[in-house]
Amino acid sequence: MDLELSGHVAVVTGGASGIGQACVRALAAEGCRVAVWDLEETGDSRVDIADYNEVLAAFRRTEREFGPVRHLVHAAAMGSGKFGFPFTNLDPNDWRRVLEVNILGTVNVAHALSPAMVERKEGTMVFLSSVAGQIGSQTDPPYSASKAATINFAQCLAKDLAPHGVRVNTVSPGMVKTPLNENVWRAWNTQQPKEKQRSYEDWADEKVRAVAPLGRWQTVDDIADMVVFLSSERARNVTGQTINVDGGQVMHW
Repeated sequence: MDLELSGHVAVVTGGASGIGQACVRALAAEGCRVAVWDLEETGDSRVDIADYNEVLAAFRRTEREFGPVRHLVHAAAMGSGKFGFPFTNLDPNDWRRVLEVNILGTVNVAHALSPAMVERKEGTMVFLSSVAGQIGSQTDPPYSASKAATINFAQCLAKDLAPHGVRVNTVSPGMVKTPLNENVWRAWNTQQPKEKQRSYEDWADEKVRAVAPLGRWQTVDDIADMVVFLSSERARNVTGQTINVDGGQVMHW
């Protein structure tokens, strides 16, 4: 299937690892020129998305070196690094950086990229959220709350930008083995008495079988496949949607 992405320029935030890196590979395989924005030095631009001036500078550099940005995949995010059940395990100060990165970072990226897309009357944005943003996961309340905000903001953007030919969607992964997910296990495991501690593999296998009807983990490539499809002309009538790639974990009716 030709997704008609060849020659297009895409930006992937958080593209140096995990789901973001898989999205970089998938877009490049379709012929996109991909600029990676990440805090890691391996990115094309080292960007703290919580700093609007850094985001603007990265956008201008990308357009100068790669050409007009037609697609955004926003995967950069962080968790608190603590096990948040009950929520009093966290201090209010544990929320600040998570919200700055996951909410204000998303706002910064959208503000930086959308004017040029509006002017050119074309473009797509795909934000990575999480099923945690739909079910109020107690594992990490700051992360869950920020991902709920991502979904809501994407819908606001989709309504604002639709008249200008710009589509905005959200992809919500379920159980994916990423460094962020492993940090969740580690935060949980360190709080357990010795007899209840589990290896990451044992914990993960038990959890996915309990919460996902398909009974298997999603991979970063599963998520990237959906992201690339939503960025393509094959999804030209899809905007303002939240697509779960979660093995059936969250079903709405």
